Amino acid sequence: MSLETGNKAPDFEATDQDGNTIKLSDFKGKKVVLYFYPKDNTPGCTAQACDLRDNYKALLDAGYVVLGISTDSEKSHKKFIEKHELPFPLIADEDKAVHELYNTWREKKNYGRTYMGTVRTTFVIDEEGNIADIIEKVKTKEHSNQILK
Repeated sequence: MSLETGNKAPDFEATDQDGNTIKLSDFKGKKVVLYFYPKDNTPGCTAQACDLRDNYKALLDAGYVVLGISTDSEKSHKKFIEKHELPFPLIADEDKAVHELYNTWREKKNYGRTYMGTVRTTFVIDEEGNIADIIEKVKTKEHSNQILK
């Protein structure tokens, strides 16, 4: 199923880098930036996370909660957060359950090779739990500007 702006954001339950349970429904009444990215410590994903880190105060001031999510493990996320001093939680979706809900685990092509992977996508969710924006053409080095536009 493909999600569109205006749809109810699918609720989920998963764990962050510290093993804490995170549910989307826990953030009702707040705006949420839920960003799906392929892999910890890769150049594009690091650029994206660091841009969000560097502009975190502006995102907070605009009323956003930031949640990153990939198929990496809690341990991998913890190292990524420590290495880059990320101020927001990263969700471990090793079984790809949340990726499936948001249709971000899809067939990709790279250098003539076809494989399954995370399609870098950001969902901006409003206070009512509806999808306010879907950013599919993510500019990793200026992602905060895309969200705050």
